Amino acid sequence: MSMSELPGLLALTFRAVIDQLHENLAAEGFSDVRPAHAFTFQYLSHRPEGVTAVELGEHLGMTKQAAVQLIDELTQRGYVERRPHPTDRRSRLIRLTQRGWFCIERMVFWSAEIERHWAGLIGADQLDQLQNGLREFVRDTATRRPVTLRPVW
Repeated sequence: MSMSELPGLLALTFRAVIDQLHENLAAEGFSDVRPAHAFTFQYLSHRPEGVTAVELGEHLGMTKQAAVQLIDELTQRGYVERRPHPTDRRSRLIRLTQRGWFCIERMVFWSAEIERHWAGLIGADQLDQLQNGLREFVRDTATRRPVTLRPVW
């Protein structure tokens, strides 16, 4: 394998995981979840008190208007809710609903299943080495600029 092949393999692996994850979620009644939603869920799960549309948009690298549209979509599907902001009457806080938290629970479950499958393919030790190596790449990159988990639009 040449070094130039590695980014492509990482991208293909990510795509394969996302496809498998969403296939499993769809079978459990979450067929309306798109990959971009998972980035929103991940961000909100670390901020259970809620975030504003501006904060979500900044995290996802989108405009406030696009974030509001995404929030509207997720609200209609029952994954998030809007609540009054405790200090800013013009803003609303976006929080996960029970359905949103349950979807995250299933994502975590299926992600672990995928990792167990990989451990069966290449061995648990090799998978641990791969994860440690990737963590080191992320840490190294983070010394030069922030690294966040968000979609590349």
